[in-house]
Amino acid sequence: MSYGPNPWVQAHWDWRAAGNFICGGAGGGLIVFTAIAGVDGRARVGLLLAGLALVGLGLFCVWLETGRPLRAPRVFANLRTSWMTREAFAATLLFPAGLAAAAAVPGLLWVAAALALTFMYCQGRMLQAARGIPAWRGPLVPPLIVASGLADGGGVFFLMAPWHGIATTSLLVVLGALVLARFVVWLAYRKHIAVAAARARAAMAGADRWLLITGTLLPLALVVAVGTGVASGAAVVPCATIAGLAAAMAGAALKYALVTRAAFNQGFALRHLPVRGTRS
Repeated sequence: MSYGPNPWVQAHWDWRAAGNFICGGAGGGLIVFTAIAGVDGRARVGLLLAGLALVGLGLFCVWLETGRPLRAPRVFANLRTSWMTREAFAATLLFPAGLAAAAAVPGLLWVAAALALTFMYCQGRMLQAARGIPAWRGPLVPPLIVASGLADGGGVFFLMAPWHGIATTSLLVVLGALVLARFVVWLAYRKHIAVAAARARAAMAGADRWLLITGTLLPLALVVAVGTGVASGAAVVPCATIAGLAAAMAGAALKYALVTRAAFNQGFALRHLPVRGTRS
């Protein structure tokens, strides 16, 4: 059913819109996690460029979705009311700041991290602004998007651990805290939509399991294994890589389901039907 009194899944935002939230969130989270990790040298350059590339890939997905791509610059025209415009401005500022941070300009790393966090927040508010979608308009949607982006970015950081070799116990604990925070926000969000959007809740059952098992329990188990010394020496980097992959994949599954499967419209109801020959 495409139209009618019962809720239907919106068809305007598809996998390309989901790609913006998946890639943009992971890229922004990676930039923030790189700043938290205090990485220097070649590793900082590679991680920041990877974060910017993911953000750019997400924006490219959105550009593919536009009906008239040559009119894309018009997205900058409504800063006062549009969260999509604010997201675009945050991204526009993020790229030069990220490149300057990669070039080791003093103080720019944390500026880039703040802009990346702002970019993720704008993404969450952009979803929340779609008032006709009960699964998107709740107050916990922005915290969920930000928490997921940070966990995804931490996951990508450790997914790249075989290259940069940074897999300290303290940073793995940070990743564990991020995936746990994401799951706590998800539980609160799920409780909300169980009443407000029951069909959306059912549509995200698969992502729910992914987030619990793959995105939370598995990374936490690997973090505990490294922290307690069960996994040590040469096993630390593989464990960190698997934990990062699991965290990032679960976040991608969650956002894909939220944007494409849980996006049931509110539907509509006609309380008073017109009757021929009456004034009601």
